[in-house]
This record gives sequence, C-alpha cells and structure tokens, in this order.
Amino acid sequence: MASTQKKAFVIPLLMILVTLASDQAVSRLLDVASISQKHEEWMSRHGRNYLDSAEKDMRFQIFKKNYKYVEKFNNAGNNTYKLSINAFSDLTTEEFLASHTGFKMSPNPRVSKTTTPYSNQNLTDDEVPESFDWRDQGAVTDIKYQGSCGCCWAFSALAAIESALKIKNGQLLDLSEQQLVDCDTNNYGCNGGIMDTAFKYIIENKGVAAETSYPYQESDGTCDQQKTTNTAAQITGYEDVTSNNEQQLKIAVHQQPVSIAISVGEEFKSYGGGIFNGNCGNRLNHAVTLVGYGQIEEGTKYWLIKNSWGTSWGENGYMRILRESSDPQGHCQLAAKPSYPIV
Repeated sequence: MASTQKKAFVIPLLMILVTLASDQAVSRLLDVASISQKHEEWMSRHGRNYLDSAEKDMRFQIFKKNYKYVEKFNNAGNNTYKLSINAFSDLTTEEFLASHTGFKMSPNPRVSKTTTPYSNQNLTDDEVPESFDWRDQGAVTDIKYQGSCGCCWAFSALAAIESALKIKNGQLLDLSEQQLVDCDTNNYGCNGGIMDTAFKYIIENKGVAAETSYPYQESDGTCDQQKTTNTAAQITGYEDVTSNNEQQLKIAVHQQPVSIAISVGEEFKSYGGGIFNGNCGNRLNHAVTLVGYGQIEEGTKYWLIKNSWGTSWGENGYMRILRESSDPQGHCQLAAKPSYPIV
C-alpha cells in the first residue's frame, strides 16, 4: 500500500519536473531566437556583413553576451546612467579597446616632453558659471568616428583646436586627423599617441590642413608633404592644465574645450546615456575632449565629453561623466593630463 502511494506521488512529480525542464528548454530556444532576430536587425541597421557562417555565429555569440549584459544592467535599476546596444555590440571589450582607443604614453618617447606653464593656475572658480556648454556657442564641430584606428589622440587634439579657432576668430573648421596620423612621427599613428605631441607637431609644421584637403582614411599612411603645406589653421602654443585639480579644469573648460586622457573599460563601450559614474579601466588609454560641464536637478555634477566613436554611441556621440568625484584624479582619471591649444 505504501509502495503504491509512493509511486502515485513520484510519477506526477517526475512529470512536473519533465514539464519544467521542457518549458525551460523552450524558453531558452525562444530567448536565442529573439536575440538572433535582434542581431539580424542590428546587422541591417549598422550595415554589418560577415565573411561566412562561422564568423557570423562567433559574432552572434559575442552579441548575445553583450545584449544580456546590457539588459541585466539596465533592469537592475538605481543607476545614474544606462547601457545600450550600439555599433560595437558584436565586439569583445578587448577587441574594442585595442582598436578604438589609442592614448599611449611611451616609456621611451621619441621626443622630450615640453612642459608649458598653465597661465590660469591662480584663478578661482567663483565667477565661473556652474553650467556651460560650448555647443550652445556653436563652437564644437560634429561628432566624428575614428573607426578601428587607435588615433583618438588626433581627434582629441583637433577637436580642441577647432573649437579654439571658432572662439578666437568665429570660423569653425573641420581639420585633418589623417595628417596627424601620417605625418606626426613623434606619435604612433593608429598605434597611439598623445595630444601635447600633436600640438607640438602642428606648431612646428606651421599649421594643419583641412579635412577636405587631407581626408581621413582610418589607417596609417605615407605622409603627403604637398598636402601638409596647404594649411587651414595654426596654433602658437599649448598649455597643460594643473593635474588632478577639477576646479582648475573647470576654469580651463570655461575658457575653451580641453583635451584629456581617460581610463575606459567595458561599460564605456556600451554607455547609452545619463551621468556615468561606473567602472573605469585600469590605466589611461583613451583621449577625448571636454566641451562643457553642468549639474542636474538632483545636484549631481558632470563633465560633458565629446568622443570620436560616432553618433550611435552614448548621447549622440557625447557622454556626461561624474564631476568632482572622490578620486583626486577625477572619475576615470580624467583630470590627470588635461591640455589645450593656444591660437
């Protein structure tokens, strides 16, 4: 009798377990199918094609991992920023950082560092407004895309120069990153560089060409000396803002956009909006341009970053990142090495 009752209990239990397992399997299949459809839509939206089915499957697996990472983060809530699927969502973090960053301090630099004094180091920020955006003044060129060439240093330096020229003489020019990539032999082209060395090259070359004269190729090339003589803009010098001092950095940014180095990691790749206060990288590896700063209603202060990853990233190519963090170097070390050109 007891044996019969036990069987009567076990059999329905097994059926329930089988049903649950079956439901979970179906759910997983539906989940994969749903993400597969999203991957197809993503490929179409970004014009992505793969060599063969093996590469497509590999990229789908990466896309699926990134998609789930973004969904899990956003569903957790209680964050001041969100992540999103973008043009880089079929790349691993390692692949992306290797190809889309490029700030590189060489242990054996090809040229000695020329330190220039920061002329505003004794100023206070009492009269500097709490919010300021150089885009409102029409002094920021459109968001650009460096592609898979590690020359963020060139985009950062020229973004600062383009803005400085507009502020100085009212003309907003689009300048040639490719000239810096090809011709600045004291930096490393698509293999990295720093902004101060780019400023120094432009001073010594007596200018830099326009983008239309020396267009961007997303790769290293041979310096076209003839094009380098057709200069569209010049600078007379550059200054390094006091390191690790966000108050002085704020004063500098109110004066003009500033080139900075920053430490970026996995969350940067998928940043989709809001004030970023999340995980950074473990070293300075990327270069961007500060074009403003502000404060939201809740009191959180932020810097406004112009990036060179296209408009599908972040807030149409921009990022708001925490200002006045507890780290003396600023969030993600953004206050470690700021500088700007003089025109």
